[in-house]
Amino acid sequence: MRYIKLVLFSVIILFLLMTAISLLFPSTVIVSRAVNISRPKDSVFTYIKDMNGWKQWIDGMDKPVVKILSASEADMAGTKVVIDTSTLPAIKSLWQNSKGKWMIATINLFQDAAHLNTTVQWQYEQKVKWYPWEKFGSMMNDKILGPMMETDLNNLKKLVESR
Repeated sequence: MRYIKLVLFSVIILFLLMTAISLLFPSTVIVSRAVNISRPKDSVFTYIKDMNGWKQWIDGMDKPVVKILSASEADMAGTKVVIDTSTLPAIKSLWQNSKGKWMIATINLFQDAAHLNTTVQWQYEQKVKWYPWEKFGSMMNDKILGPMMETDLNNLKKLVESR
C-alpha cells in the first residue's frame, strides 16, 4: 500500500510540474516561411488566390483524397480548407482538422519598389489550450510544418519563374 501511495503521489506531482512548465509556453504558435520570387506581384497572385492555383504548387493537392469543392474550398483528406479573399492583399485560409481544431494560414505578398521581385511570406497560426500535452505538442509545429512550407514555396517559385 505504501508503494501505491508513493507512485500515485509521484504521478500527481509530475503532472502538476509539467502543467506549471507548460504555462510558460505561449498559447499562440506561429510557423512562418518566406521566399523571394523574381516576378511581379500579379504573376504570383494568380497561383495563390484560389484552390486551382494551389493545386499547381502545394504537394499533395493533386492526390485523389483531395477534393476541390470550389475555388475557395477544399477537403484535404479530412481537413477542411477555406480561402478567405476578403482580407486582400493578404490571403487567409482557415484549416479545420477532423477533430474540429482550427489553424489560420496567411499568405502575404510584398513587392519591391521597381515591381520586379515579390516576397511571399506564408505563416500558420494555431491557438492551443492550457493542456500540457497541447503546449508541449505545439513545440513540434515548426519541425513538422516548416519543411513542408519551404518545399511548397520553392515549388511556387519554380512555377512562377518558369512562366
